Amino acid sequence: MKADVWAPYATSVTCRTLGEDVPLEQDAGGWWRGPELANGQDYAFVVDGEGPFPDPRSPRQPHGVHGASQAFDTGAFAWTDGDWKGRDARGAVFYELHVGTFTPEGTLDAAAAALPRLADIGIEMVELMPLAPMPGTRGWGYDGVSLYAVYEQYGGPAALQRFVDAAHALGLAVALDVVYNHLGPDGNYLAKFGPYFTDAHHTPWGSAINLDQPGSAQVRRYIVDCALRWFRDFHIDALRIDAVHAFKDDSPQHLLAQLSLETAGLAAALGRPLSLVAESDLNDPAMVTPLRDGGLGQTAQWSDDIHHALHAYLTQEREGLYKAFGSVETLDKAYRKVFVQDGGFSEFRGRNWGFPVPDDMDRRRFVAFAANHDQVGNRAIGDRASATVSPGTQAAALALVLLSPFTPLIFQGDEYGETRPFPFFSDHEGELGKAVTEGRFKEFAGHGWDEGAKVPDPQAEETFRSAILDPEGGSEAIRDWFAQCIALRPHTLEWGAWAAHPVSISEAAPRQLTMTGPVRVHANLSDQPLACEGRPAAVFGEVAVTDSGFTLAPDAVALVIA
Repeated sequence: MKADVWAPYATSVTCRTLGEDVPLEQDAGGWWRGPELANGQDYAFVVDGEGPFPDPRSPRQPHGVHGASQAFDTGAFAWTDGDWKGRDARGAVFYELHVGTFTPEGTLDAAAAALPRLADIGIEMVELMPLAPMPGTRGWGYDGVSLYAVYEQYGGPAALQRFVDAAHALGLAVALDVVYNHLGPDGNYLAKFGPYFTDAHHTPWGSAINLDQPGSAQVRRYIVDCALRWFRDFHIDALRIDAVHAFKDDSPQHLLAQLSLETAGLAAALGRPLSLVAESDLNDPAMVTPLRDGGLGQTAQWSDDIHHALHAYLTQEREGLYKAFGSVETLDKAYRKVFVQDGGFSEFRGRNWGFPVPDDMDRRRFVAFAANHDQVGNRAIGDRASATVSPGTQAAALALVLLSPFTPLIFQGDEYGETRPFPFFSDHEGELGKAVTEGRFKEFAGHGWDEGAKVPDPQAEETFRSAILDPEGGSEAIRDWFAQCIALRPHTLEWGAWAAHPVSISEAAPRQLTMTGPVRVHANLSDQPLACEGRPAAVFGEVAVTDSGFTLAPDAVALVIA
């Protein structure tokens, strides 16, 4: 690779490598052209006498977020997945995992060694939480920098290639969570090089990424080239794009539309599907409407409304954002219409919110989940529902997600009833670390939490260690139930299955729930028996079967093929 860098306003740029500063020559478009670098060679840039700074497109950061970059030859890896045909994200069973807590070792190689278990239980798409370099030895990954690199604590870029190759050998696709709406506060040197940020727009993290102001064409290329690199050089199958509602883009072609168009071109060239999965809170079906129909062209998007409706009903929580959810009518609307807030007034937001989803839009374009890193980790103590709800409620949640018309996502450990928490954790130094701790305590103080006793310190190593999974624990009954749900999924994937058996959710009595569909889900979360029609194909808990149907005991769930 060459030590080229975009610095349009600089008057001089040098590349510091092998103990000397090599002057770079300015080219058209604000690019400075540097020397050829050998694989493994350290380098950094000095811009107008300041620095040295890591390369904005650094392929590797072995010396931390403030250290020199290192050349990395992505073509050196000997791939063995030549027969891999890829997998479309729509309808695949997703499994979200955090590399640092998925195994005790906390590395990509250790995670790769654990992949056979996921393949055996029917997972189809493994989604990795962000891998961009971040400060310290632990973190969620959403405050990363050097977006082209892979966190060294996890094993660096070569380890990611090994992980993907191992996954493909097992028939598992790989999705990567990427954060393009902001960079972390520690180790972010982009502004030293050019107009990567703009004060014309603002986000919760400060000045917005520059997508529509002078210089934005190259900033957009920075993001799009990064995305295409994961697909091309690391054989990634899908990207989950974090908080796309934070992209402030008034240009004629939205960044997401550009990314969709160029991803489709690369997919055609590679001969395998490449998917883009947006995280958006806009409740706008335009996100997943094809470009030809005037949409933004994303393959799928997360749907928080489905989660909120399901979580509030099953746990009976009603605080904060759950105020608008919790009734069976709301849950039914989420499953039939996707967005509960689809244009009406949102009390939580204080304004009208969202747009209706067309009835004929493929529901596999919406990702449904009973839990994910946000919905667990952004709770005060990072507690999972499995730590407090009944086994039957856990079973109901799994069935209602896996056998829904949507694309299902399972959060790590929920397939066996993991009860260990997933709290927010980080490893910042000095005043920044102190501010993170204080900010976390302050955030939840108003919610009635005891700062010192209940809200874990995100900077404490024990907070991170409390989240490491225990796959030997959990519940055998939940493991068996997960397998039974997966075994019945083919019925939900048959052509025309949902047209023949439309989805709806109703109650026979309070907390006695039925979801219709190709596979009916009956969940008795009450303290009274529930009489049901048909013959159960799978049962969690106690059931009495007769010639005329069956009766579910309290805290039992049954599945019936329609």
